[in-house]
Amino acid sequence: MTDPTTGPTKAAAQWLADFAAALARGDIDAAVSLFEPDSFWRDLVAFTWNIRTQEGLEAIREMLRARLADTQPTAFAVEGEATEAGGVVDAWFSFETRVARGRGHLRLRNGKAWTLLTTMTELKGFEEKTGDNRIKGAEHGVHKGRKNWLEKRRDEEAALGYTEQPEVVIIGGGQGGIALGARLRRLGVPTIIVERNAKAGDSWRKRYKSLCLHDPVWYDHLPYMPFPDDWPVFAPKDKIGDWLEMYTKIMELNYWSSTNAKKARFDEASQRWEVTVEREGKPVVLRPRQLVFALGVSGYPNVPKVAGAENFKGDQHHSSQHPGPEAYAGKKCVVLGSNNSAHDICAALWEHGADVTMIQRSSTHIAPSQSLMELALGGLYSEQAVKSGIDHHKADLIFASVPYRIMHTFHIPVYEEMKKRDADLYSRLEKAGFLLDFGADGSGLFMKYLRRGSGYYIDVGASELVANGSIHLKSGVNIERVNERSVTLTDGTELPADLLVYATGYGSMNGWLADLISPEIADKVGKCWGLGSDTPKDPGPWEGELRNMWKPTQVDNLWFHGGNLHQSRHYSQFLALQLKARMEGIDTPVYERAPSHHVR
Repeated sequence: MTDPTTGPTKAAAQWLADFAAALARGDIDAAVSLFEPDSFWRDLVAFTWNIRTQEGLEAIREMLRARLADTQPTAFAVEGEATEAGGVVDAWFSFETRVARGRGHLRLRNGKAWTLLTTMTELKGFEEKTGDNRIKGAEHGVHKGRKNWLEKRRDEEAALGYTEQPEVVIIGGGQGGIALGARLRRLGVPTIIVERNAKAGDSWRKRYKSLCLHDPVWYDHLPYMPFPDDWPVFAPKDKIGDWLEMYTKIMELNYWSSTNAKKARFDEASQRWEVTVEREGKPVVLRPRQLVFALGVSGYPNVPKVAGAENFKGDQHHSSQHPGPEAYAGKKCVVLGSNNSAHDICAALWEHGADVTMIQRSSTHIAPSQSLMELALGGLYSEQAVKSGIDHHKADLIFASVPYRIMHTFHIPVYEEMKKRDADLYSRLEKAGFLLDFGADGSGLFMKYLRRGSGYYIDVGASELVANGSIHLKSGVNIERVNERSVTLTDGTELPADLLVYATGYGSMNGWLADLISPEIADKVGKCWGLGSDTPKDPGPWEGELRNMWKPTQVDNLWFHGGNLHQSRHYSQFLALQLKARMEGIDTPVYERAPSHHVR
């Protein structure tokens, strides 16, 4: 426990003072001695020009040996008042490096650091033009040939990509590409976002009719422009689509809709990419220095190859192409899969009078939405959290301050409580034959999301339909053969079918590279997403961060951005700062660039 005569704020301030003094005199051993043996230092760009977690004293020591002299950290200062609970002091602090300013979070136990988070917030000399530094906009006075805002904007749109080349091209104009585009715009980085759909937001509008956000509004704000305070807790897909379209216009993004990326290659001589796109039916070659793939969490849809599928007389498609339930009233529908999309599609089909059967191949984690909000998210992302002084900016950093190596230990008690709270639903699901799990170690939904990006359903109503038999269930089986008007399962059961939906997920993001650049580049980058936890669908080795996300990859000038709305918002800041630094010629020596693992 902290000495009561000093209190948590003084304890944190003393630790930071000792840490700063050790760093200032280059005494790495003294700095390392301030950490617990089982400690973690997570750095978002500030020290490593990377997204890295140093686990244990030797890893911290090696990072400081490599990076201290160049980083030159100074000006460590506690922000606000530290708190203490359960013998752990939590404190916020600010700091500076030679080229940047930053913010951090510290957890102390018995006077030593258990976890340390350091993040870069802005580059010195390249700050966003906000607050007192905002541009005037209007040119007062009288000037011949003056152009107004609209004329200048049209000139920019006509030139960029044709007579002037962008610094960055982002392939993918969904929430990730839009959030990153907004960050780069604010930093003055010329950027083009390439999107195949006709309008921003279409990647949401074109999904199945019942789709809505399963995450609450407080978790989902875009950078700079939070949702209005009357925005629904769970926004429907078309409402999100309209917000993204509006945001793209208001943030003045150079957004090339109805544009298809065809091919990309890196030109070693010019140190630029050549990205061939088709816009308005004509080829255009863009030559950015940096190329970002912002295509969500996943790659191409996984469509299983099932014997006889080519002979099916009904409709069959992947869930990503599902048009909605209207055409299937009174029809026999089979949905292969048991995660979010499968449940949503099954429920919507049932609502429209279809006879629906879900095929569950393996166990699924079910997290009732209300319990998830109250038990897992409420402390950080809720109206109550906002009233307690935790807005989404602070919540993001609290979330980021928990190292992935120990994150599951924070989550296990949440899902133990959920098991008790929702015991009746779980009991009835199991009685119906549904195969339940809570993750490999009982850590539940978010760890499954980080490790594999699949394997769960946030229950907004469909689980009750499974439990009471309204949605028929066949579990522990697969489709062995597709017939003209039915499917045969691996247990020999034959189900009549007018519609077959493959809610079977997606491949890894590096799959896009194989077609657009080359299979060799795709394999050089390796698997995207996953922590290397050696749990199902997340093979080792352990990396300690999400593979290839928001940080330098094994291919220079090639980046990945994506995730849910929270991750797109939070990590776009750090990717944008890395790209801005490179544009401005700031030296960015990457510490411990992650090796590639697991090809497509």
